[in-house]
Amino acid sequence: MRTPPNECASDPVDGPERRCILTGERGPRALLNRLALDDSGQVWPDVRARAPGRGAWLGVDRASLEVAVAKGKLKGALARSFKSNDVTVPADLAERLGTALRDNALNRLGLEARAGALLLGSDRISESARAGKIAMLLHAADAGQDGSRKLDQAWRVGSDAEGSDLRGITLPVGREPLSQALGRENAVHIGVADDRATKRIGEALEKWLAYEGLNSASTACEMTDEGSSARERARQTEGLIG
Repeated sequence: MRTPPNECASDPVDGPERRCILTGERGPRALLNRLALDDSGQVWPDVRARAPGRGAWLGVDRASLEVAVAKGKLKGALARSFKSNDVTVPADLAERLGTALRDNALNRLGLEARAGALLLGSDRISESARAGKIAMLLHAADAGQDGSRKLDQAWRVGSDAEGSDLRGITLPVGREPLSQALGRENAVHIGVADDRATKRIGEALEKWLAYEGLNSASTACEMTDEGSSARERARQTEGLIG
């Protein structure tokens, strides 16, 4: 049986690193969020890091970003990064980034659903979980506790992890937006069996959940007065990406 990654276990993230313009700390590119500057000097979230032109990287969570925007710290950091004072930071940038990360994660789930990589329906998920064929388990925010607990237990049984805290990830969206993203009715629980699909979904989820402060990694770079890094904590909680 394959032992799936739990929500707090992982190998270190490989790949290039980037520097957070607010903290000065370096972190894995996979965990940082890119901001892009358009021709008019407006700053926009670029969560897939594909926008042309110059970009800057953030490794802080929503709460820290809101403070940095309100106090003008982000504008100053961007001006230094882009070597230009002609930078416009929207007052609602933190909300825009959160929405972009949410949409990116839900779009990824939709793509995987259309590719047939997701398991839906409690009975089907439970059967696959007990057979050791589940690599990731997700629950809608408004899923019933009893139903989630039963599927979590089935996953532990199939993973030879009984007695552990292995459990599915509760998403910060309810069944209605989740169902819309998947193009299915009443999508409450999701199982993922394919390892490659698990990695793709995990990459999108990790950025979103970390930004919203919903996992113990928090973010790649903790924003404090001393600029201390939370990277080591992040590396301990990247089971979604590893």
